[in-house]
Amino acid sequence: MKYGAFCIALSKQPLKQVYLLSGEENYYIEKAKERILTLIDAKDSLTIFENTASLSDIMITLNTPPLFSPKIALLIKDAGIFKEVKTDSKTKDKELEKFIETISNLPPETFLIFILNDKPDKRRKIYKAVEKAGLILESDPVRPWEIDEWLNDKLMSIDKTLDKDAHLFFMNLVGVMKEIKLAYLDKEFDKLALFTDNKRIDKKTMEEVFSSVPEVSSFALMDAVSEKDIKKALLLLRKETESGAFLPLTIGLIARHTRQLLQAKILIKEGVMGKALGAPLGLNPVIAERLGRAAANFNEKVLEDAIILLSDADYLTKTGQGGIELIEEILIRLCKK
Repeated sequence: MKYGAFCIALSKQPLKQVYLLSGEENYYIEKAKERILTLIDAKDSLTIFENTASLSDIMITLNTPPLFSPKIALLIKDAGIFKEVKTDSKTKDKELEKFIETISNLPPETFLIFILNDKPDKRRKIYKAVEKAGLILESDPVRPWEIDEWLNDKLMSIDKTLDKDAHLFFMNLVGVMKEIKLAYLDKEFDKLALFTDNKRIDKKTMEEVFSSVPEVSSFALMDAVSEKDIKKALLLLRKETESGAFLPLTIGLIARHTRQLLQAKILIKEGVMGKALGAPLGLNPVIAERLGRAAANFNEKVLEDAIILLSDADYLTKTGQGGIELIEEILIRLCKK
């Protein structure tokens, strides 16, 4: 289950004795771990096992009465037993069967927390045993169109709100991020809370706090392309280059934005309009609606040609056969009114 449902289950269901916190987004895994440790009140008696620990070592600890606490709490990091493992060892298979039997019948006041920063294999018996006896968190990477849930929770925790332009700024920012790192965004919003006493945050404040984020200048460049503002686009491109931006990365961002404009244009022709563009484009509905309005001002053939030229420019810049002038020429073609 996702983090929100997981937290509801923690608060409403009887306390479980076994948990699997899995997925590539470590932010929610850490938050879930802290919630569980607080609920079971066993931080002082916690034993941590790394991925090198054997199942027999873990079972010995489970069966050893604690000296200073009535509870036993084990945290198993990088729990590879939840991933597909091919083994010819019957001994290891028997050991796993015994371990599954153990965690299915844990003594009272004994708790197990497994952590796996990857997707588990849901076909494995160990997974099914934990699913039956405990709770499983699925912490997948957050996509731009899913960020609102995290954003609302974070704003509530720091007692702030965003005005319309500030919200759009943030959505644009995460929209051009290659990878959304919630732990990083969490720290930036903590800075935001200290930066101003105003409860309602405006766009200017957001720009000041997030000014060091490389993607800020990138999405400003994409905005200039959407607006067909060639003067602004070329200026921002120069600024990116002077700040040490990797040209192929900039080309990749422009290419992605151009493909999105083309996809939006095609979808609009098929009758998909406004915020409904969000799902097929994989974008936040507000951003998708804005992209759709911009796409209406572009010629389909120009967009198709630009995608091909950007692919060529990517190869030429990577092989040292071209530079910023290639991107400038493409931007001029794209932004021609």
